[in-house]
Amino acid sequence: MDAAIRAAIEITPAAGTRERIVDITTTGRRSGVPRRIEIFFYRALGATYLCSGTSGRPTDWYANLLARPAFTFHLKHGVRADLAATAAPVTDPEERRRVLAAVVADLNQPHNPGTIVQPTRLEDWLDSRLARITFAEDPDPDPGAGR
Repeated sequence: MDAAIRAAIEITPAAGTRERIVDITTTGRRSGVPRRIEIFFYRALGATYLCSGTSGRPTDWYANLLARPAFTFHLKHGVRADLAATAAPVTDPEERRRVLAAVVADLNQPHNPGTIVQPTRLEDWLDSRLARITFAEDPDPDPGAGR
């Protein structure tokens, strides 16, 4: 994988808000039609994740990925690239807690990379939709990362 693309995916806590925003194109679970949305992505425990919502409400992007895990991850700030990816829901409670704790710690930095109300609490994120991303040309060759 190109070094610039790898760096854009492997964001660090120093990354600003713009570097954390991507588009994803999923395939509609019922319609089969491509659906593109803007979403934050996160890097935690050596892996890349999509996560959204602290309300517990269902989201179309997550339902689409549960039905059809293959999607396109669009880098759009600085580096531009359309990356083939696959999503896997993170359902194990202990793994979810570890990953979400790392996400919350990242978001609670003084420069507030998620532009959220701070401090945010782990308990408010435990019902979030959370999916681990594997890229077709994976920037992290360790398949056990984040587990």
